[in-house]
Amino acid sequence: MGLDKNVGGIDRIGRALLAAVLTVVAVTALRKGKRSTGLVAGVAALGFGFNATVCFCGLNEALGIDTTSDE
Repeated sequence: MGLDKNVGGIDRIGRALLAAVLTVVAVTALRKGKRSTGLVAGVAALGFGFNATVCFCGLNEALGIDTTSDE
């Protein structure tokens, strides 16, 4: 099973920005002692960062969505 690209264009930029924002949320929450919020935000940030980096999203694959033509 190969990871065919299915994330591109504005979708990719949006995922990268969301990953950055969620990273800030995670760090802030962890510094305030809110471990659950920090953990959830951190995991979400990693997921969106992965999607933006490798241009692949498993949910997009399952739903048949391809935004690479938006480039």
